[in-house]
Amino acid sequence: MSSEATLATTAQGPTAGEYIGHHLTHWQNKPMSGVIDFSVYNLDSIFWALLLGITGSFFMWWAARSATAGAPGRFQAAVEILVEMVDTQARGIIKNTHSRKLVAPLALSVFVWIFLMNAMDLLPVDLLPRIWAAIYGAAGHDPHHAYMRVVPTADLSTTLGLSTSVLLVCIAYNIKIKGAGGWLHELFTAPFGSHPVLWPVNFLMQMIEFAAKTVSHGMRLFGNMYAGELVFMLIALMGGAAAASLSGVLLPVGQILTGAVWAIFHILIITLQAFIFMMLALVYVGQAHDHH
Repeated sequence: MSSEATLATTAQGPTAGEYIGHHLTHWQNKPMSGVIDFSVYNLDSIFWALLLGITGSFFMWWAARSATAGAPGRFQAAVEILVEMVDTQARGIIKNTHSRKLVAPLALSVFVWIFLMNAMDLLPVDLLPRIWAAIYGAAGHDPHHAYMRVVPTADLSTTLGLSTSVLLVCIAYNIKIKGAGGWLHELFTAPFGSHPVLWPVNFLMQMIEFAAKTVSHGMRLFGNMYAGELVFMLIALMGGAAAASLSGVLLPVGQILTGAVWAIFHILIITLQAFIFMMLALVYVGQAHDHH
């Protein structure tokens, strides 16, 4: 939903570009010294990802702890439907029963965690950043330099971190199922054959496949959530334009309507993106069980 953005076109207020630029700036541990600086961390993404991960784990633990054999309540029924859905998908992709004991709960955790991180996009755009600016200003700092992005999956470092974690799980299962020697043999002999001349080509193709799957896995989630975040900011700007113009009588109405429609549609997007990420993780882990 859009916020009551108070963007003004006066000399004191930010322009539309400055408003969006401020909202797209991360709270970091230090300024970046270049285009790529691995010593810089997006503290807001880390904070919200950890908080939502702990929150999701708590509610799943609570559902398991309070489960009854009788007629389930609404919360228990919803969790049971979710667990059954994930388990059904895992059974259809991963035939190894022993592997599913770990992979199915892992897939469930991934779905719940990503859904919660995506759902932060439904909060009013300015709500948490303004609270953070007030806290930042109360601590004696300039509130205009208080940056806070609250959607961790709209941060490429978060989504690539998640997809890299899936890659590591796939490598672990490749070694576990095929053995270290078997996996190394596969790296050099698939997909074109075991002739020594083809070993460099096979290995290069395998590396390209691993890299492409990992990058596309993370980029898909990031692109959708980043675009959704931008749309909410543009809707929020409609309220600021109305506040700055006497003729903008219809803008507040348009802001409410477009914000509500986009929020309803976005519920489908955040759920679908969490499901797609989970399904791709299951598919990639399932491929690690296949022998070539």
